[in-house]
Amino acid sequence: MNDRPVDLDEHRGMAGKKATRDRREQLTRFQDDQAAVLVRQNEMENFLLAQSAETWPEAAAKARYLIQLFADTPEAQAPRRKLIITTTLEDLERLCAHSKDKT
Repeated sequence: MNDRPVDLDEHRGMAGKKATRDRREQLTRFQDDQAAVLVRQNEMENFLLAQSAETWPEAAAKARYLIQLFADTPEAQAPRRKLIITTTLEDLERLCAHSKDKT
């Protein structure tokens, strides 16, 4: 037994090498996209922290952001919680529209 790693690409045909290269490129693009999402998320959170909400619609926008973050977690996937999330987002939308009508 030797300690040298085996170069698996050496044992693949042209189609296998192309498929491997394509998967690696796709993974790299995915990782780049994920990094960009984290940067945008950080920018959004800095924006939301920059100042206090001055209106109900501004406060609702912050609440919607946090609710959407929670909605993407495994804990939020239970049918009852999904319904609560959906109805709460609808409530925020309706109440914000109602507050605009009063102005």
